[in-house]
Amino acid sequence: MDDKEKTIWKIDTAHSEVNFKVKHMMISTVTGIFEQFDGKIETIDKDFKNADFYFSVKIDSINTNNKDRDTHLRSDDFFGVEKYPELTFKSKSFDGAKMIGDITIKGVTQQITLDAEYNGTAVDPYGQNKAGFEFEGSLNRKDFGLSWSAVTEAGNVVVSDKVKLIASLQFIKQ
Repeated sequence: MDDKEKTIWKIDTAHSEVNFKVKHMMISTVTGIFEQFDGKIETIDKDFKNADFYFSVKIDSINTNNKDRDTHLRSDDFFGVEKYPELTFKSKSFDGAKMIGDITIKGVTQQITLDAEYNGTAVDPYGQNKAGFEFEGSLNRKDFGLSWSAVTEAGNVVVSDKVKLIASLQFIKQ
């Protein structure tokens, strides 16, 4: 085991965003964001290889620019925010190009692989060291009990099972 001290990086929410995309009626894409989230990285290496990433999202902060849809997404048909207020992620491995970890949604934990891009580090005008990352992946919402479904008269599925996740995250060295 390495005796080097871990460096902690906390998420900079002002310069980060967490998005998702899902097909609607298989003809258009609805994009949503989570407005409240938190996270940190614990690392020994400057390139973040094998760092530990922790991340959580307040599901109640979901925003798809449609109040009725957001209310439906918070309901038991989808996220069930009263019982399951958070989505969490904990990495198992990170090699700079792929991140594997456990994501928990609605009390169900599944392993997910995300495409990852480490954009490097920089010092901001206030002297803070920052690191930037892009993560992208997809999951099947029904694997997590987000199983509400409807079909149009023409036979189109109203909400696709596949959900694309996109996170652009900046972290501040502590």
